[in-house]
Amino acid sequence: MISDVVSDAERRMTKAVDVAQHDFQGIRTGRANPALLDGLIVDFYGSSMPVNQLAAISVPEPRLIVIAPWDKTAVPHIERAIQKSDLGLTPMSDGHVVRLNIPTLTEERRKEFIKQLHKKAEEHRVAVRNVRRDANEHMKQMEKAGDVSEDDVKRGQEQMQKITDKYTEQIDKLTKAKEAELMEV
Repeated sequence: MISDVVSDAERRMTKAVDVAQHDFQGIRTGRANPALLDGLIVDFYGSSMPVNQLAAISVPEPRLIVIAPWDKTAVPHIERAIQKSDLGLTPMSDGHVVRLNIPTLTEERRKEFIKQLHKKAEEHRVAVRNVRRDANEHMKQMEKAGDVSEDDVKRGQEQMQKITDKYTEQIDKLTKAKEAELMEV
């Protein structure tokens, strides 16, 4: 029973690390990456939809993202959504495709992105710790119900702490890698 709680918690922690990795990809570096546009929502024909459902996104050069909408009437809507977003990029279009030149980052802008990265990393570490807390509470409830012994709960909590440390360390490694990528000139 304790092993079920631990394995469920570990599965949830794995998902938290995967989400962290996906979030970190969305933080802009000096290189073009289609993941920058993952959160971009475009108002088109009276509905809001992600840009990747309206267009093909490609990276033909290290500092260029090309957005080729399937419907050419979407071009001005995509441009407007990019301008309103906090990406800090200026779209250029020829009426058929939208091009985003990724400028090199200034030192000040890099530090802003690193602050943003650390804030997101802490949010994901908190998510992992919340999973640990939920699992520990569940084990204590099982003990109160008389389903498991106090010693089993203690061992389960120790196991949960080791697993929590492992996943927070993975988030820290992802953070350091992204920070190195951001500081790369």
